[in-house]
Amino acid sequence: MPQALPTVIDIARLAGVSPATVDRALHHRPGVRQATLQRVLKAAAELKYLPQAELYAAMAPPPMRLLFVLPSRSSRFLWMLGEWVKHSHEHWAPFNVNCRVAPVESFDPDALTRLLLRRGKQSDGVAFMALEHPKVREAVAELSDRGIPCVTLVSDLSHSKRSAYVGLDNRAAGRTAAHLIGRFLSPAQGAAGGPQRRAKVALIAGSLNYRAHEEREAGFLHLFAEQYPEMRVVGLREGYDDAQLNYRQTQALLKEHPDLAAIYNIGSGAEGIGQALKEAGRQHEIVFIGHGLTPETRALLIDGSMDAVINQSPLTTILNSIRIFTNLRDHRSVLSGVEATRTDVIFRENLP
Repeated sequence: MPQALPTVIDIARLAGVSPATVDRALHHRPGVRQATLQRVLKAAAELKYLPQAELYAAMAPPPMRLLFVLPSRSSRFLWMLGEWVKHSHEHWAPFNVNCRVAPVESFDPDALTRLLLRRGKQSDGVAFMALEHPKVREAVAELSDRGIPCVTLVSDLSHSKRSAYVGLDNRAAGRTAAHLIGRFLSPAQGAAGGPQRRAKVALIAGSLNYRAHEEREAGFLHLFAEQYPEMRVVGLREGYDDAQLNYRQTQALLKEHPDLAAIYNIGSGAEGIGQALKEAGRQHEIVFIGHGLTPETRALLIDGSMDAVINQSPLTTILNSIRIFTNLRDHRSVLSGVEATRTDVIFRENLP
């Protein structure tokens, strides 16, 4: 007589659990401890209850639930970051993770705190662009105490329990912008040492509530003080990464300083600055440096309104975040396999 096929009752008997527990384990229903699940799957394998491929799938741990919290309306680069998370699942599949994006109101620490606590507690890890605020710091501490790691993206959070930061060295990025502007404005004399052009340079930030923007400003000012003391920074304005506000800020700068020689856009909304420069007929006269290669900054580079863009890869940013979370899950060194974030300087002539 042919051997009878194994049943759920056979698996339950071999594993020392109830048939109901076997049913929950084999169908990935909640309420089964990991040790019990492994006993059930081992018994099912011994009895050849499932094909080998199905057993391997059943034995795999559930995907790690990762939440990416990104500002909803500020930066086109951050919007692109969110699109990579949503639509590049083939890149994340080898890591056994399930990635989701949660939009949050820009520059609002209360909204960010509420979202981190509400959605973060339903996740296995949270990556977010930090606002420098005590409430945000406390939310990260609460999640960390619950065993939910947090990774900061693009902008870090000082003195916090975050597990890692993924992004540029923002002080170095600010120094890079200052070096480029200094060289564009005095190409024949080099850096420090020779005669330098006396020139006015303006800075427009998104918000100094972002540590990234504060650090870029500091790096910029430090290099100017060291290498270009004859050049004058005429003040820092906040545009909140809004193109229209940046447009008005640039109009005001051009009116107040007709001899303005350069603009460093620390945040986003470069298209507003470009529009104001074009309307004033000064788009090929004023040196303009910014951040983030987007369709808007690409167009400004191509038409010559913008001179250079300091960029980081959105895909690498997300992949590094996922590697950090999986390193923590698998008890490896936090930065194992994580690439250093590379600062790319993009000109019209080397557009990718």
